[in-house]
Amino acid sequence: MSHSIRENITQIRQEIGNAELVVVSKYRSIEELNQVYETNQRNFAENRVQELTKKKELMPDDIHWHMIGNLQTNKVKFIAPFIHLIQSVDRIKLLKEINKEAKKNNRVIPILFQVHIAEEEHKFGFSLYDLTTMIESNQLSEFNNIEVKGLMGMATNTTDKKIVTTEFIKLKSFFDKWKNQMNWSTLSMGMSGDYIEAIECGSTLIRVGSKIFQ
Repeated sequence: MSHSIRENITQIRQEIGNAELVVVSKYRSIEELNQVYETNQRNFAENRVQELTKKKELMPDDIHWHMIGNLQTNKVKFIAPFIHLIQSVDRIKLLKEINKEAKKNNRVIPILFQVHIAEEEHKFGFSLYDLTTMIESNQLSEFNNIEVKGLMGMATNTTDKKIVTTEFIKLKSFFDKWKNQMNWSTLSMGMSGDYIEAIECGSTLIRVGSKIFQ
């Protein structure tokens, strides 16, 4: 087994304390992922449904698969039977589709609301205003086959740590405002380039890929 993968994971686990590590497996070979699995890592994430379902077939059954990429409504049915957590729920239409497919599979599917906190326009997510409106309208009570576990956000891709930290703090504040009322437990912030800042700002889950396989 490659020492670097084990060493990288060990280092990251030490740095993040009690937060949960989810390994982003996109573009990685099954051999590499098996090396990660051997470190007792069970949370893996993909951003494309096709890759996720393919890897699920080839990897051990006790892996918890997370969806972290933009999810098309017509692809939900392929992951609904087994997905552990959909972190990228960014619109009402998708919420409805997940609920429908979860019901078909006799499941309650855990999700996170993806919130748009970055300066880049191309990133997906609810605005804090729209999310507040949805929560206050009690619209979520319609979705009996979904469990909202919390929020996910991606900071601006910049070397300016002040911008990144400001965005993470903004999301953490919103999370704290609603977490008790909504019974939220998960705040997914931080990737390979900014997970240290995310942890300092209160993230409970980080999504790391390239830092592990470098």
